Amino acid sequence: MPEINVAIVEDDESVRESTGHLLRLLGYATAAFASAEDFLNSGRVRDTACLISDVRLPGISGVELQSRLILDGHHIPIVFVSAFPDEAVRARVLKNGAICYLPKPLQEQSLIACLDHALKRPPQP
Repeated sequence: MPEINVAIVEDDESVRESTGHLLRLLGYATAAFASAEDFLNSGRVRDTACLISDVRLPGISGVELQSRLILDGHHIPIVFVSAFPDEAVRARVLKNGAICYLPKPLQEQSLIACLDHALKRPPQP
């Protein structure tokens, strides 16, 4: 089975590391980035099967990252997370194709369900 690459764009190091750890336990290959700019400049955009991004990031926000990816022709399924839920932002990113918009702290089962949906996998028992 080929590796499924999940990119994590999160400025909070502890959240970035714990999310990456969970995903690796689930069998995903991960790449983690502290900013949208780091992700965009990484050379990993094309091999990313799913992106988990914080909404609020230093520099380019998660919302702006989604817009840039779409403009560049990269239609990567995105799971957004935010410690500051905002209904207008939620509606915007979902309208633009995001798979989920989850509040922090992340609930593991919610994240797993979103990843399964994004990657069209059967639900985990």
